[in-house]
Amino acid sequence: MLYRKISRRLKEYFSSGSDRLLVVDGARQTGKSYIIREIGSAMFPNYIELNMEEDKVGQRVFAEARTLDDFYLALGVVAGDKMKDKKSTLVFIDEIQAYDHLLTLVKFLMKDGRFTYIASGSQLGISLKNTSSVPAGSLDIEHMYPMDFEEFLYANGVAESVIQSMRECFHKKKALSETLHGKILDFFRKYLLVGGLPQAVDSYVKTKNITEFRRIQDEVHSMYGIDASKYETEHGRRLKIRRIFDMIPSSLENRKKRVVIKDIEGKKWKRSEDYTDEFEYLISSGIALEVKAISKPSYPLIENSGKNLMKLYLNDVGILTGIYYRNNINAVMSDMKSINLGSVYETVVAQELCAHGYNLYYYDNKKNGEVDYLIDDPENLSNIPIEVKSGKDYTVHSALDKFLSIGEYNIRNAYVLSNERLVTEKNGITYIPIYYVMFLENAPSGPELLI
Repeated sequence: MLYRKISRRLKEYFSSGSDRLLVVDGARQTGKSYIIREIGSAMFPNYIELNMEEDKVGQRVFAEARTLDDFYLALGVVAGDKMKDKKSTLVFIDEIQAYDHLLTLVKFLMKDGRFTYIASGSQLGISLKNTSSVPAGSLDIEHMYPMDFEEFLYANGVAESVIQSMRECFHKKKALSETLHGKILDFFRKYLLVGGLPQAVDSYVKTKNITEFRRIQDEVHSMYGIDASKYETEHGRRLKIRRIFDMIPSSLENRKKRVVIKDIEGKKWKRSEDYTDEFEYLISSGIALEVKAISKPSYPLIENSGKNLMKLYLNDVGILTGIYYRNNINAVMSDMKSINLGSVYETVVAQELCAHGYNLYYYDNKKNGEVDYLIDDPENLSNIPIEVKSGKDYTVHSALDKFLSIGEYNIRNAYVLSNERLVTEKNGITYIPIYYVMFLENAPSGPELLI
């Protein structure tokens, strides 16, 4: 099986006897159901899996299960022989958001304590915002993203000891050897092509066939668009979710990489507030990553994001390179001067930072320019600016220089990410290889290899 970092969290939860339901949230096809199924079925002799999306369009056994008795009766219909006790029975409610009333029932199921429960959801963020009766304090939500670069390395057979050695080099601000750098950078470029969708990674590992993993990426990308169109239809409103979603790759090719509001419908008088529901869907469903603009940073960043100059990135870099380059690997694997990989590199950094627990922000100031990313620096009660460079001119960054010259910002650390092997420090900036982004973590997590 493919190693996922969330494995540790699942095992801890299953062993904890918690009275709060763990819900694994995230976009479709990020591996939520698979990893819960693998670990849950290994830890519980009586493993019960319920898919509420399938039930909703099928037998609708749980459609009216609004009380404990109703739920247990419905559960008995589909898995009566496996309903034993809490220690031996796990009930996995997949796509729980399909039935709003189940989100309301959660507190009572957990309090009753008859079985162990876990749930997953796609578009769960939207459902929770639209379900006013969810009992407070009844859910723990764990967001799951496509496989990050570290998980990709494990999938390709890189040893835990190698990654741990790399982590130590990062913290000591040391470079890898030329040989190891070459191998890891090669893997990183392949990750730009393959991305982190588990099916695509599995296909790459087994076949190395770009046509096959591009097909998987295309299917998932199409599915995201279909889901958006379906959501628009179900809510009986003329939303422009699909239009904005389809615009993301071309928006990233613009110099500013922002969503250009007037381009959504070709109406110059429209403002970002006119598309609040659309942006909410794209972000809450996990299919797009939002980067908020900040003009005057302070700690914590969440208190300063009041501007509407939003950037949106696709949730998977492999989908993006598939749209841009199809089956031509040279655009990514070779240093072609005619190809600007800026959008691709920024996307993969956004994907990594999100997967590692960061909210995404960028610096935007009319006078000083833009810096690609800002992340919180709790140790110094400040922020860390990050500039992403895909070309040879990685030491040229006038906006970052201006940003660092502003004393009131109290910036103690800054990073420039590039393909350069050496780790160097100059004028308050640490230059590190692009793959070291895998070690920027907002929450502690340690590698725990395959079960």
